[in-house]
Amino acid sequence: MRARIRPFAHADSEAVVRLSLLAWAPVFASFQEVLGPRIYARLYPDWQTQQRDVVEKALADANTVTLVAEVAGVVAGFIAFILDQQEKTGEVWLLAVHPDYQGHGIGTALNEWVVERMRESGMTLAVVGTGGDPGHAPARRSYEKAGYTAFPQVRYFKAL
Repeated sequence: MRARIRPFAHADSEAVVRLSLLAWAPVFASFQEVLGPRIYARLYPDWQTQQRDVVEKALADANTVTLVAEVAGVVAGFIAFILDQQEKTGEVWLLAVHPDYQGHGIGTALNEWVVERMRESGMTLAVVGTGGDPGHAPARRSYEKAGYTAFPQVRYFKAL
């Protein structure tokens, strides 16, 4: 499946938000399973509204570059990243692929496209963060295919 990667346009906003919520539903189900209902409810009382806000904020941020992957005229995925000229570091903030298009290399293509733009912009390091839970397994595969090296990190939570 070949995707055309292009700059985000304001008209893409609702499609990007919608696909991100569909793509991240398994992530939040995984969070609930890993964290348990008490901690999950404390951290994510309304994950869909929280994620919509995160995506909309990124789309509106002048310092964030957002690209979409389009397949046959349909927005199938997106990636948002920033470039820190002082640190010479590019960081992927958000990446999502619509579930109907996952597993077809769209996430990897977006990652590879962004890494190349970072390199062309003089960045010397590309960074991305993701979860180690089962729901983030597709994201980890995509980042690994794009050549990122994982650095394990653990964050603990305790309900009080």
